[in-house]
Amino acid sequence: MKHAYAVILAGGSGERFWPLSTKARPKQFISLFGGRPLLSLAVERLHGLIPADRIFIITAERLVADTAEAAWNVPRANIVGEPCKRDTAPAIAVACGLVRRQDPEGIVCILTADQLMSDVETFRLTLTDAIKVAASQEVIVTMGIQPDYAATGFGYIEAGDLMETRTVTRFNKATRFVEKPDAYTAARYVESGRYCWNAGMFIWKSGVMRKAFGEFAPELAELSDAVAESATPEELDALLRRAYPSLRAISIDYAVMEHAQNIVMARGSFGWDDVGSWPSVAGHFAADLDGNVIVGSCEPMEAQNNIVVSENRLTALIGVRGLVVVHSENATLICPRDRSEDVKKLLRRIAERPDGEKYV
Repeated sequence: MKHAYAVILAGGSGERFWPLSTKARPKQFISLFGGRPLLSLAVERLHGLIPADRIFIITAERLVADTAEAAWNVPRANIVGEPCKRDTAPAIAVACGLVRRQDPEGIVCILTADQLMSDVETFRLTLTDAIKVAASQEVIVTMGIQPDYAATGFGYIEAGDLMETRTVTRFNKATRFVEKPDAYTAARYVESGRYCWNAGMFIWKSGVMRKAFGEFAPELAELSDAVAESATPEELDALLRRAYPSLRAISIDYAVMEHAQNIVMARGSFGWDDVGSWPSVAGHFAADLDGNVIVGSCEPMEAQNNIVVSENRLTALIGVRGLVVVHSENATLICPRDRSEDVKKLLRRIAERPDGEKYV
């Protein structure tokens, strides 16, 4: 484990958690779960497994200060701000360069800042096993989550042959990655037993990913090499400001995972939740006798199956059902639970308002 490094991607905007999540303070800083920001929980999960000086966080330039506050024990020099948003592949190229600069034999664990794991010990065991497999073989390890319902909001990984790894965690060869399916296709995937949710976590030796970038995304290989050669934080900042504007925005799935043939999947079963939209909140809080999930202060009367987040004011409900009601300092969201995915569309409309920037 002495060569294991964690890189937490924390540049997301969390649009589907609006109005609590905004551009200025996205989802990873929300303290809705456990009283601490999701980013803080992501760092805490690594305690005793990967030391803080071997944790890097990639975020947006404008979020560096808030990130340093939430991840207070991670060295400030390990928090890197991207000058503009370019999706996950460029961020991962930067991450690999940072690890190679510090340790040419480094094993990189790409993790996320805005997910929850209810069984932290099993997550740590799964991550440890994934590091062992990545260290011993020339493979890219991805984490697949055993699905318990036909989710349409997640990507899927098709599992191939079972591998012999001598670990507690089971590993399969990864046959293919699939984008978010429709409801019928998702149901077929779950019924087949061959598909897992794509958790967006990856583990590999830095040299293995450098080779993949060189084959499938040469411009990202060049970026990673340049990051590895940068000597100071100032040099790194200047490099990113020069390089980022001309990079294409592309996810790691499209850039590498859909092309590579050496991908294996660790089967994870640790209570993973992407908490990607408001209905997912219901899985983390107890409901009242009428099925209402309430965070904060609410007085429901003849109201059923609602989700209410109202921490700084009283919200009263009369005779309504199946709603999401969320109050923030400067905006209120009310929508049916089954329309919560439309929040992203709504944000585009709000952004077009003359005063839209102060709300999004």
